[in-house]
Amino acid sequence: MGGMDVEGVLGWPWGSGSRTNTALLHLKGLEDYTMAAGFGRGGRAEALLKALNQPIRKPGERLEEVKLPQSTHQAVGRSALLQQHATRTGVPAAIGGVQTSVPAKQSSFPVGRGRSAMLQAAISGHTSKDQTQTGRQVGQSNVNVPAFAIARSSASSGVSSDSYPPSKSVSRCSMPITSSESLLSLSSSSSSSSPPDASNVQSDSGHSDKSGSSQEPMSRLQHMLQHLDLNQTVMIRKGSKGQEIPICANYIPVHCENKGVYLYSVSFSPAVDSKSMRFHFINEHVTTIGTVKAFDGALLFLPIRLPQNKTVLKSVRPTDGEEITIFVTLSRVLAPDSCVHLYNIIFRRVMSILKMCQVRQQYYDPHSAVPVPQHKLEVWPGYVTAVNEYEGGLMMLVDVSHRVLRTETVWDIMADVVHTNPANVRKVVTEKILGHVVLTRYNNRTYTVDDIMWDKTPLSTFTSSSGQEMTFAEYYKKHHNKEISDLEQPLLVSRPRKQAREQKGKRHQAQLDMICLIPELCYITGLTDEIRKDFRVMKDLSLHTRLSPAQRQLALRKFCDNVNSAPDARAELEKWGLRLDMDAIQLVGRRLPEEQIIFKNHRIGSGPETDWSRSMGREHVLTGVDLTNWIVLFTKRDAQIGHSFIQCIQQVSPTMGWQVVRPVILELVNDRTESYLNAIRANLTPNTQMVVAIFPTSRDDRYNAFKKLCCVEAPVPSQVINTRTISRKDRLRSIVQKITLQMNCKLGGELWHVNIPTSSLMVCGIDTYHSAANKHNSVGGFVASINNQCTQWFSVVCHQAPGQELIDGLKICLLRSLRRWHEANHTLPERIIIFRDGVGEGDLAVVGGYEVEQLRTCFPAVGESYQPKLGVVVVQKRINTRLFSVQNGKRTMEFSNPPPGTIMDHTVTSRNWYDFYLVSQHVRQGTVTPTHYVVVHDNTGWCPDFLQQLSYKMTHMYYNWSGTIRVPAPCLYAHKLAYQVGQNLHKDPSIQLCDRLFYL
Repeated sequence: MGGMDVEGVLGWPWGSGSRTNTALLHLKGLEDYTMAAGFGRGGRAEALLKALNQPIRKPGERLEEVKLPQSTHQAVGRSALLQQHATRTGVPAAIGGVQTSVPAKQSSFPVGRGRSAMLQAAISGHTSKDQTQTGRQVGQSNVNVPAFAIARSSASSGVSSDSYPPSKSVSRCSMPITSSESLLSLSSSSSSSSPPDASNVQSDSGHSDKSGSSQEPMSRLQHMLQHLDLNQTVMIRKGSKGQEIPICANYIPVHCENKGVYLYSVSFSPAVDSKSMRFHFINEHVTTIGTVKAFDGALLFLPIRLPQNKTVLKSVRPTDGEEITIFVTLSRVLAPDSCVHLYNIIFRRVMSILKMCQVRQQYYDPHSAVPVPQHKLEVWPGYVTAVNEYEGGLMMLVDVSHRVLRTETVWDIMADVVHTNPANVRKVVTEKILGHVVLTRYNNRTYTVDDIMWDKTPLSTFTSSSGQEMTFAEYYKKHHNKEISDLEQPLLVSRPRKQAREQKGKRHQAQLDMICLIPELCYITGLTDEIRKDFRVMKDLSLHTRLSPAQRQLALRKFCDNVNSAPDARAELEKWGLRLDMDAIQLVGRRLPEEQIIFKNHRIGSGPETDWSRSMGREHVLTGVDLTNWIVLFTKRDAQIGHSFIQCIQQVSPTMGWQVVRPVILELVNDRTESYLNAIRANLTPNTQMVVAIFPTSRDDRYNAFKKLCCVEAPVPSQVINTRTISRKDRLRSIVQKITLQMNCKLGGELWHVNIPTSSLMVCGIDTYHSAANKHNSVGGFVASINNQCTQWFSVVCHQAPGQELIDGLKICLLRSLRRWHEANHTLPERIIIFRDGVGEGDLAVVGGYEVEQLRTCFPAVGESYQPKLGVVVVQKRINTRLFSVQNGKRTMEFSNPPPGTIMDHTVTSRNWYDFYLVSQHVRQGTVTPTHYVVVHDNTGWCPDFLQQLSYKMTHMYYNWSGTIRVPAPCLYAHKLAYQVGQNLHKDPSIQLCDRLFYL
């Protein structure tokens, strides 16, 4: 910072002992901490703190001192926060997927678009009248309504999309769905020792029976019971801004001819503990039940209704001849939208009928394999499928997937290691093989390699299920007709995933069942890190895996044709009354207006490809920081390249709005890490603005040590450049242009901005980094804008348990960000929008409750009357949804990538959440993937158009790329911050760098 008094400006005594200060801040109240720790020089920070504590004042009013409450920053556990949220709203708290009922003080708001509202009301034991109403007004500033309680506002709702921001009141339009018929109360799914009667049947309210029968563990099919709300309401919340364009999505409608599926509870008397024996007994009565069924040991799903509501069957146990009585009791009729999981199981059966091979969760066609002989690889085409209930009804998502397999066996890889590295054969082989998924071609099944048995060979014996002792070589010859050529090779071990999960953490139980595999019969699937780093291999593979929109649409139609033309596959669907449509669904999307990129002197359009890189070299940036005191380090071998870089950066910088003087040049004798570090320590002064290091090769240990020195020990903005990057003279100018823009951002400069027609808005981004080896704690990155143009950013990190995705330290991060905003603007933001990355579908409710509760509880710590309007948006980029632009050609429809700014917010969106899809970037190869935005909390009072436009505007604000990106800029900033701290630093960066983009 060039000698600036950082402690005096920020008011926080952060330094190398920041972790101790963080712990102190957790344990004590904010006021106690600030009084005990002391402030910087001259009392400036103390004055800023007093100003921060004041309520928002009008012009001309005097600033009066308001004492900060001491108990507003006490650490609150996750469970306590959820219970507080549940007590206030009347909605049961969700902790790890388990609902806990609490008494409600008032009628709770409807959750989701109807389904979750009825479910939570049933669990908590009350249903308010408000939950069945469909026309309630929401959006008032004095009511904190969760995002999933706000309905989708349609174009006909009377809300003007031209107002920016819109009016405070947003009307809701609801479309009721006909509920399914409830025949009986939900019967207990447990297996009891006595026949089920009126005394041991559970009612719909969830009260258990008095018989005390033991319950069965919840199976996959039982998860469907969580969505059995009968009076469902679909809420629509869509925008109207932009030009309408025809869109095709990779969703295929699924039609259900039946009324639904009949759910039966099955119990046995006397009790039968063996699940396989239960299946055996049920299969004996196919004449009564029928051949078409889905049974999990406790629940039976049938496409037909049995003549009796309660059917009694008799079987004989083959082990002891005892008679077993089976009670099959009808529970209810499930509507098609309540049988999503069952339908996914049915379609997996269809994939098996089509001779598809399952690799983990996807299915691939081994008969259509495409060889890549030059790299000893082959590509299997396949599909990703998922049936779900959307706004437009029951649909199946279908996307093309590819699996790369090696044509060489695991034994070939082992033999290659023996020749190249005979001294460390076991260590190298273990690193190359362990954890990979292998495929055995004799049965087209996949296994995960969990261990290698070096003391076992194909000549080792084992006892088969029939009690016969045989060798592995004899077994493979007898059952698979495979001759083992090398009888001295070790065996691979694979343990069943389900059993491994059940046995996890139990040390004293019996050893897990193991599947022994022969290396010469196994082929590794997937791509290794070595393959991904080879540019030639990836380029050749992309010819087969990177499909254009037209090719994906053709593959989609081929899938529909295969399912509908195969008699067995069609018959499997017809058994359950299902029919798959012949083509993907056609929709109408919207394209948002083109954004204007604002520089210091001019503004330009982002263009149809949203790329303004050509203008960067000619336009002056918003704020350019002159570089007058900086250090450049390189080895003597790279002296010529280093001097060329310095000369070029001095030439290109003035055209973009700042001056660069000649730096302090340090030529090193060698490229040892200590040489770089010692040279920096010896020449670094308080006035040094930046340190630039040119590395001859890419080495992680040297990079990590350099960044730790410049970000933690001696904080100064730093830049690392590889010699290879700037070695080509014909591309030197364009590369140096990008490097100097990056350096300007690290110095605190601002490059461009877009028009955001609202003031006092703080935009935040959150992401989490997980260590691949789980050796270090996970790191959460929090980035917040500190000005109205969203061109300056404040960065904070927090550490948590390895693998933890939900961030516990959000309260600290937001408090520090609000403090920094107040220091920069002398006021507090009226609205806060948070874009949260790295959250899956299963954690949406927890983010909307647990993390949002953390954020809301920190506002009173800033000021007693401070209650900003908050919106939390989850950003999902790893999705299988694809959108295609449709144009009518001369003969057939032509498909292409939709233009940047395309919005899809209806039909294929979720029934339970306020969400939309946005295509924000232009791609020249393959098919673009849209980004899924899910609003989990929103009391801003904005209409959908405003939030959609704000999300699109934020994709223009990433300063490391002169174009749009897939996610909002604060999300990518948070990702870069968390990655650098978790991968390279392993410590909190210095507070002196936190108001700059030092991690770019």
